[in-house]
Amino acid sequence: MTEFTSSSYTSPVPVPALDAVAPEVHRGIYGMPMYLSVPTPDLDASRDFWIRGLGFIDLFSIPGRLTHLRRWAFQDVLLVPGERARQAPATSLGVACVPSQIEEIAARCEALLPGCTGGPREMPWNSVELTVTTPENARIVLTAARPLDPSGLQAAALREVGFDVPAAAVSGA
Repeated sequence: MTEFTSSSYTSPVPVPALDAVAPEVHRGIYGMPMYLSVPTPDLDASRDFWIRGLGFIDLFSIPGRLTHLRRWAFQDVLLVPGERARQAPATSLGVACVPSQIEEIAARCEALLPGCTGGPREMPWNSVELTVTTPENARIVLTAARPLDPSGLQAAALREVGFDVPAAAVSGA
């Protein structure tokens, strides 16, 4: 696995490491390349869960019409008035985080809405994931990349399915 860099773009997601530090919330306004709209019958209650549970900020709100939430750059969610989904959809939104945030987010979400989390689970693609079903029935998967031991079983399994995993450790991992 290689570290991707570009002269014109740097990802807000840190290099996988158990002690990785989450980037600061990006408070600038930009053209959003992707975002999730979540209908809710109660904008204030939903806003509270997303902020206190999932760690988003209220970038701005238009009372009664919209709350624009954000965590890191390009992690944008719009809460809009609407009906709550009857059940959580099969689809989910993946949101990057760092390993140290998984347990903390799980505890905060469970305190606000008991039974709303699943996991965390170690995934075969070298991440730890926590699934949160929000009060609106949106499925949010917080995913934290883990460092890869190039001589470990997970690296061997990734090589087996065609990934070019280097024999030496990637810097920062």
